[in-house]
Amino acid sequence: MPDAAVAARSSEPTNSGTTQQVDVAVVGAGFAGLYLLHRLRKAGFSAVVIEEAGDVGGTWYWNRYPGARCDIQTIDYSYTFDPELDREWTWSEKYATQPEILRYFGFVADRYDLRRDIRFGTRVKAANWDDAGERWQLTTDNGTNVSCRYYIMATGCLSTPKPPEIDGVKDFKGEIYFTGRWPHDGVNLAGKRVAVIGTGSSGIQSIPLIAEQAAHLTVFQRTASFALPAHNGPAPDDRKTYFEADRAAYREQARWSLAGVPYPQEMAVSWQLSDAERRERFEKAWAAGDLVHILTQLWADQAADFDGNALIGKLIHEKIRAVVKDPETAAALSPNDHPFGSKRPCLDTNYYATYNRPNVTLVNLRQEPIKAITGSGIVTDKRSVDLDVIVFATGFDAMTGAIMAVHPITGRAGKSLSNVWAQGPQTYLGLTVAGFPNLFMITGPGSPSVLSNMAVSIEQHVDWVVDRLAALRDAGFTTMEATETAQAGWAQHMADCSMLTLHRLANTWYTGANVPGKVQALMPYTSGVGPYRGICNEVVSRGMLGFRLTGPNVAEQCNDGEVVRLQPDVRIVLGMLAEMNLPAIESMGAQGARDFLTEFNKGRPAGRPVGEVGSGALQGADGPLPYRLYRPATPGPHPIVVYLHGGGWVLGDEQSDDPFCRDICRRSGMIVVSVGYRHAPEHRFPAAAEDGYAATRWIAEHAADLGGKPGPVLVAGWSAGGNIAAVTCQLARDRGGPQIAGQLLICPVTDCRFDRLSYTDNATGYFVTRSLMFWFWDIYCSPADRTDPRVSPLRGNLANLPPAFVATCEFDPLRDEGIAYAEALAAADVPVEQLQARGHFHSSLMMVDVVVTGVSGRAKMAEALRGFAGLPRKLEEGGEASPIAVNAAAG
Repeated sequence: MPDAAVAARSSEPTNSGTTQQVDVAVVGAGFAGLYLLHRLRKAGFSAVVIEEAGDVGGTWYWNRYPGARCDIQTIDYSYTFDPELDREWTWSEKYATQPEILRYFGFVADRYDLRRDIRFGTRVKAANWDDAGERWQLTTDNGTNVSCRYYIMATGCLSTPKPPEIDGVKDFKGEIYFTGRWPHDGVNLAGKRVAVIGTGSSGIQSIPLIAEQAAHLTVFQRTASFALPAHNGPAPDDRKTYFEADRAAYREQARWSLAGVPYPQEMAVSWQLSDAERRERFEKAWAAGDLVHILTQLWADQAADFDGNALIGKLIHEKIRAVVKDPETAAALSPNDHPFGSKRPCLDTNYYATYNRPNVTLVNLRQEPIKAITGSGIVTDKRSVDLDVIVFATGFDAMTGAIMAVHPITGRAGKSLSNVWAQGPQTYLGLTVAGFPNLFMITGPGSPSVLSNMAVSIEQHVDWVVDRLAALRDAGFTTMEATETAQAGWAQHMADCSMLTLHRLANTWYTGANVPGKVQALMPYTSGVGPYRGICNEVVSRGMLGFRLTGPNVAEQCNDGEVVRLQPDVRIVLGMLAEMNLPAIESMGAQGARDFLTEFNKGRPAGRPVGEVGSGALQGADGPLPYRLYRPATPGPHPIVVYLHGGGWVLGDEQSDDPFCRDICRRSGMIVVSVGYRHAPEHRFPAAAEDGYAATRWIAEHAADLGGKPGPVLVAGWSAGGNIAAVTCQLARDRGGPQIAGQLLICPVTDCRFDRLSYTDNATGYFVTRSLMFWFWDIYCSPADRTDPRVSPLRGNLANLPPAFVATCEFDPLRDEGIAYAEALAAADVPVEQLQARGHFHSSLMMVDVVVTGVSGRAKMAEALRGFAGLPRKLEEGGEASPIAVNAAAG
């Protein structure tokens, strides 16, 4: 749009009484607000930005404390919407200081003449939705009020300082400062006795510089933070070269990355690496001085697996002890109450070395809490500290604080945002709230925001919102509002995502735990910038899914629903499979499909170590069958689980489900014997069923020889293997043994019918398809044989069978027949427990350490097996189950 046209629609107050009429009002003139104003103008909207501060910059206007810097490399913390802007500004340092960042925002504001539409020194006192006029009515504390059709909060995630929570603050006779509201003309601390309360990011950045000025500095620490050396200086040559070689490609990779910085996905998991290899990777990351690098590039499981994460914490503790001379101080500075990365790690310059200075004292508030602030200083349980200055580096009321602190927001039918969020923030996409039409938030709770490069997330949010507003206008719609269904679905997806990370194990400002009385919930979206962008795009491609659109001259549009029903990691796996554009398995022929499976399995992560893995041969129904045995590391003898692999009676072998067998061995503390039975078409029905029974009988007879516990065995199987396991239990009952203590059936084939709803709902798109199941059935047995209970166990006699645990997945053609089998077992008075895995597909639960959301399901399977064997359902202390299994199961 020509600049003259944009200027004609500028937001100068009109003559309509005392209210300024604009299309869009924005609160905040920081990173988000400036870009919003630019985009809105270009899209032809009149707009005004309302800003409490005296100039642009947002949080960088207020945060002027000593040492304030960005913790994302400034080559990445930049606007990308204009290539010319990108080329005209060059950062002087790898991590720019607050003054330089503030100059950058001033440069941007001047370049696009943004200040003329910003009302500085102004607060919004109230915002009310006028349902009749379909506009937001804003009351301000300075100048005219504002009426706007669209209201956008660009208030920032870390912009409302958290007030002190200590008695006696008002009694202190010295000077008090807050890092989040540092005086603009600076503070002279030379020769003064100074206290800093708080060792989060602002404390860690400011403490070394304050220590250089103060006569004595006392640091009061409640929770130690992980701090990493920034190694600041010029932008690293490798990153600068990568950036300048193809800036457009660099920026695009950042937009689709996990953290908003173009790093590849690390594939190696911690237990695949030796101690030397892990240390080498860590030392490289430590030397790089890059927060995103150390958070994402060490090993693939560092953010999800407790054990893999703990390895990093131990290495950082070593670094702290190597720098800090006093062992007691070093121990106090070493975090041990939260996993690495679950609380924001900090970048520092000489932070740990500062505690070696003679004029610096650390007070560990876990050992001696502050009792009060007095007129002359601070009193703890053990000491009294005389002070001239107290600096509160106690952080922010993050994510929601800035939105709630600006003013009351009242939506449709008098609904108060404060009341709606009383039990924690509820949003759709982190962008909108049901009941509040035309209200948008930039990087609000429920979006990647603070777990990403904010620059990338802000631009994505702004582009999405402005593009939607333009599309609404062009289509004749005047309101846009999230539905309750979509919002509830997003809350569930957020909860599912949180189970992929270790954030749930930490009390942090990510969850609101730093603010007394605030309801705790993990507020940022944890599954990454690229996946989130894809979901936002999908909302649009599916007809604005989850939004109600209205307008005076158009029919209402409401495409209601949940944008994500799959578990987040399942969604990623299925997306990767779709991108591979593989031919249908049934088109490959039996041998081609087997070759494909062999190659496919080569690319998956190896299973975790167990005590011992062996192999051998056993007697099947018509000759020897191979087996693989997994033995726990704990002393035996152990109960034995006979495991039958999946593959539609056509594919797989005794090794194809190796990671799952290892996982169940570790979690259950039992021997797992995986059997390679005969396959169709070479050996059609009833070969597989008879082999399963014969193998189980042989293993039971040779339990002691295998190092197992004599007596009843257990059987388990997945898919076609679940079918064989179910059949084996029926045959063992009818043929006089062996004795089976329990059966674990995972996504089992139980019947030859194809008319159940799951075969319709999940016919395509979830890897195992309706047509693939037809192919498997046709290869395995003729239609005349399919009602035989040895192939359709649901049609057999289910009385007097061993107790069962039946697991099914929501997005699986076999779902309903698995549920039907469990219900039929229960009707026959067989003890049965069901796991209906929401958001999973047929292979999810088997994809160990790829689909982390399957952990809790596998933990429950192991508990069931232990219960069948007469053991305590929880593995005792000293067993092999990973701590994350316990945490995930508890979640």
